[in-house]
Amino acid sequence: MSKVTKLKPRKAKAALDTPTDLEPAAVQAISDALNGLLADSYALYLKTKNFHWHVSGPHFRDYHLLFDDQAADILGATDDMAERVRKIGGTTLRSIGQIAKLQSVIEDNDADFVPPADMLRELMNDNKKVAEALRNAHDLADEHEDAATASLIEIWLDQAEKRTWFLFEAARGASNDGH
Repeated sequence: MSKVTKLKPRKAKAALDTPTDLEPAAVQAISDALNGLLADSYALYLKTKNFHWHVSGPHFRDYHLLFDDQAADILGATDDMAERVRKIGGTTLRSIGQIAKLQSVIEDNDADFVPPADMLRELMNDNKKVAEALRNAHDLADEHEDAATASLIEIWLDQAEKRTWFLFEAARGASNDGH
């Protein structure tokens, strides 16, 4: 009988495993929440660009520019969302199909024509839904003591509230006639 202890095999680390002090359950929960937000952000981005490309009427220039600015704001947050998932050791979206599966608060609008006032109201309501989802994700980050994720979510929430405000104010003067 040998007194030499055999080396115990170590579990190989996954190639994408990132060191973090968060518990595995926290990484999974926060990654799932952020990936859901990311999917809805891409859906909102594309809807906003759709309306940007297809707006028509007497306020064309104003709405066209508003939608383009808002789409850029939404797209700008997506990289930070995905990178936060990676920083904590999770994996993030890989395809349009995955976005479609995870998208939960933003409904597509494939209508041939949407009156400008309806575009404004629909995007305003979508941004309110995103704000609610961000608040829920913030609560989850707080629950897992993930201050960095909570801090980023606060920035994205402020951006969503600003978009909502601008759309609300623009919708106050919009009407469906004269598209």
